[in-house]
Amino acid sequence: MPFLKVAKLADIPEESAREVLVDGHPYALCRTGGAVYALDGVCPHRGGPLGEGQIHGGAVVCPYHLWEFDCRTGAYDLDARRRVATFEVKIEDGDIYLQVP
Repeated sequence: MPFLKVAKLADIPEESAREVLVDGHPYALCRTGGAVYALDGVCPHRGGPLGEGQIHGGAVVCPYHLWEFDCRTGAYDLDARRRVATFEVKIEDGDIYLQVP
């Protein structure tokens, strides 16, 4: 699967999240701890936009009902068996690339 350019690193402040769309599907880019991670952008609880959430302790917090998902693993904080999909990210020359199916 190819990597697609989805954002500029400079557009995502440290300890924040941003939503990007690829073929109409939302993904959450999370910049935390000096790295960028990518998660499925839809919260499994009620479909909240994870890319519009806040970062708290390395987790993205859904803005709808405050469910938290680890930015690295996608695991839900109260039950690690529940999770959102994660996707590989690479950064080249200040651009963020995402590998999605």
